[in-house]
Amino acid sequence: MTRIAAILTLFFAVFAVSAVAESRVTVFAAASLRGVLQEIAAQGEIDAVFSFGGSGTLARQVSAGAPADAVILANNDWILWLEQQGLITAKDVQPVVRNSLVVIAAAGTPPLTNAQVLPRLLADQRLAMGQRDAVPAGKYARQWLETEGLWETLTGNLAETDNVRTALALVARGQAPFGVVYATDALAEPAVDIVWEVPQTSHDPVLYPGAALTLAGKHFLALLNTPNARTIFATHGFLAVPE
Repeated sequence: MTRIAAILTLFFAVFAVSAVAESRVTVFAAASLRGVLQEIAAQGEIDAVFSFGGSGTLARQVSAGAPADAVILANNDWILWLEQQGLITAKDVQPVVRNSLVVIAAAGTPPLTNAQVLPRLLADQRLAMGQRDAVPAGKYARQWLETEGLWETLTGNLAETDNVRTALALVARGQAPFGVVYATDALAEPAVDIVWEVPQTSHDPVLYPGAALTLAGKHFLALLNTPNARTIFATHGFLAVPE
């Protein structure tokens, strides 16, 4: 009888662990979504495990076999790359939210009068931004600088980082006088101020697409489209996706 009881105890323990694993959702998401996704999951009482980082890094990790139920990246290029790898299909993808780009400096810095003053203010110092080829925020920043005719002038001043939060940190710590980041990142960091709002017409739209790799991931993405989630996104400074 004792042996039977031990076997039953082991069975139910394994079953309980399995049930917990099945109810948990693993989400790979762009670094700029860290705070808002954690809040949405907490309010929705979702058992979510997040891996935040640069979109290119996350996409490569998923391609290499990292276990993810859903991915939410900071532009469509890496989503298309995952489609080309055969990991997702177009029907698995949905737009989640939008953002905007800003120039930041240490808190208390006066606003810029225009973008053309950046080279003079930087002199031989650094402009922090995401990597131009791998990080969506870096791609958008390059497009903006090219639109302003400043790309060639400032290429030698760039401090390119592997995700936008690292660029934010460089400015917050005083290691770079200016940075180009998402508005939502700037609003979440009291050590910096927004000194210039980058015109949205100067770069591709900052859109975060999400893709489900499993049924659990599909359910999580559906949660992000609920009224409560939309309210939380707006509170963090994100913009709604047009209907």
